[in-house]
Amino acid sequence: MSEFFQQLINGLAIGAIYALIALGYTMVYGILRFINFAHGDVFMLGAFAGYFLSPVVNRFLPAQSYAGGAVVLVLAMAICALIGMLIEFLAYRPLRNRPKLTVLITAIGVSLFIEYTCQHDAVFKAAPRKFPELIPFTNWHLGGLVLNTNQVIVFVTTMLLLVALTVVVQKTKVGTAMRAVSFNEQAAALMGVNINRIISFTFGLGSALAAAGGILFAMNYASIDPLMGVQTGLKAFVAAVLGGIGNLPGAALGGLLLGVVETFAGGIPGLSNYRDGIAFGVLILILLFRPAGLLGKLQTEKV
Repeated sequence: MSEFFQQLINGLAIGAIYALIALGYTMVYGILRFINFAHGDVFMLGAFAGYFLSPVVNRFLPAQSYAGGAVVLVLAMAICALIGMLIEFLAYRPLRNRPKLTVLITAIGVSLFIEYTCQHDAVFKAAPRKFPELIPFTNWHLGGLVLNTNQVIVFVTTMLLLVALTVVVQKTKVGTAMRAVSFNEQAAALMGVNINRIISFTFGLGSALAAAGGILFAMNYASIDPLMGVQTGLKAFVAAVLGGIGNLPGAALGGLLLGVVETFAGGIPGLSNYRDGIAFGVLILILLFRPAGLLGKLQTEKV
């Protein structure tokens, strides 16, 4: 049983990171009805932002401190929020009235542009880098279980961000406007909602969550590179579809479930080499048997 609960803790830790990234996918889809495949690369940029910000912040705050780690996290989220809004303004806004396939192809192009630009020697280079330790690392032994500070930070940070996101979406004017645009963009515009501003804010908010996921991922896996967002971003997309694309609680649930399933599969002899393939097998099963996702609802479109 101790091994079971240890795997459960490990799975929830990685699943919480998937959930943060999946929320960005599902928010953009909920408003614009397309998948921003560059979102995984914003996750990568968040990790590199933390890498370069850490030594700067350490000049003013003690190294490996909770205060310094929090400052790095907030600054990385702010930087990636601006990057997300810039991507939307330059790449997606001019194509908003074009067919969705055009925007989808553009999203793939933006993703490839970011990945290969970041591999250039003048930018981040292709070689992996060791991520600095932002907080003091400690292992706690609870019976037969081992829990470390990085995992606790992942759980706490994810919960705080989910609560903050819920408050923004459900309790603020801009959240009301986001829900109105998602429900009926034309009616929202007639009611005085600034569509461009709301869509830009949505991209910024989703990108900030992806940056937080990038920092938390790098803290737990210690190595970052320009292609780290490819597979993780695709898994987060699977999590969003699993929970119900366009549904915020569904994205969080899907991320946690995918992390747990992937971790348990990795601990089973004979399946450990297929843990990545299992994530995409889950996607196929969901699309076959419940295409709306676990918490999503099928919607009939009238012609």
